Amino acid sequence: MHMSRLARTVAATALATVLTLVAGCGGSGSDTASGTNGTKAEKEKVTYLTSFGNFGRDAYAWVAKDKGFFEEAGFDVEIKPGQGTGGVIPAVASGRAQFGPIDLTGGLLQMGSGRTKDFVAVAAIQQRTMAAIATIEGEGIDDPKDLEGKRLADTPGSVVRSLFPTYARLAGVDAGEVTWVNGDAQALMGTLASGSVDGIGQFVVGEPTVEAVTGKKAVLLPYGDVMPDLYGNVLITSTKLAEEEPEMVKRFSAALLEGLEYSLAHSEEAAEILGRNVDATNPAAAAAELELMAAYVAPDGSGSTIGTLDAGRVAKSITMLREADALPRNVTPEQIIDFDLVPKA
Repeated sequence: MHMSRLARTVAATALATVLTLVAGCGGSGSDTASGTNGTKAEKEKVTYLTSFGNFGRDAYAWVAKDKGFFEEAGFDVEIKPGQGTGGVIPAVASGRAQFGPIDLTGGLLQMGSGRTKDFVAVAAIQQRTMAAIATIEGEGIDDPKDLEGKRLADTPGSVVRSLFPTYARLAGVDAGEVTWVNGDAQALMGTLASGSVDGIGQFVVGEPTVEAVTGKKAVLLPYGDVMPDLYGNVLITSTKLAEEEPEMVKRFSAALLEGLEYSLAHSEEAAEILGRNVDATNPAAAAAELELMAAYVAPDGSGSTIGTLDAGRVAKSITMLREADALPRNVTPEQIIDFDLVPKA
């Protein structure tokens, strides 16, 4: 929690300096878009997309807003549900949203294919990939080879779906024998419960929610079992914003990471906060997701600082993807990560 308090102090000091300078110039505030409310006019309006719908794993953004971490850092944040890596990247790159989490490997795949650019990662959310195939007992899926002949659902462009050919190759699965159908992030578990598909793309921490929705025991095939070096979600912003407003990006990142740290330490409260903002929340499942996610957030060998990213590990991931023929173009760690903005270990 020491680093959390330090981040809040730095953010508050920076904000106070900015407001003092503005007041000294006789202006009315740097943000004039909000109109009559003087307090809100002082805050920078930001649109933040969650990674994948509104589940417990994304509660930390709502916590950062509810506990005032965003406000203390100078932001008025609107939180909207994301639709996975394939949806968050274009929204952030185009400026429709300013920040959002994506799976780093999914970002590498999109950048390496030339499908998208103009975004950079500025902090890690999870130090290890949480991507997985989720199913339930009775579907006949106990190991990767059992996926052949099965029907799976996920959002187009999600990291689970985009990375599946590489996972299948490394796990000895014939990817051509697996059928994928489109699904909405928030509706995937209901699709699995209905029996219309045999499995869904999911994060491993979704296990409690899968069981709550389906009423059956979940079975998970984590991608990390065959690709252990991959990072999980990272916070991204547009290349333009990172270049033009680096201190603003740092302030937002620090406030969000404080929400993440608080959520992991107070999972039940975080789930309650999510429930107050998202009607469909199952508080028990949301809290359980956060408790499972804690092990994926803690950095190895970097003290208590969350959010760090290591260029060497990213380079190893890129090499693995290149060797699996998943990256048509080479990508360097510096192309996808702005290490000047990433929290220091």
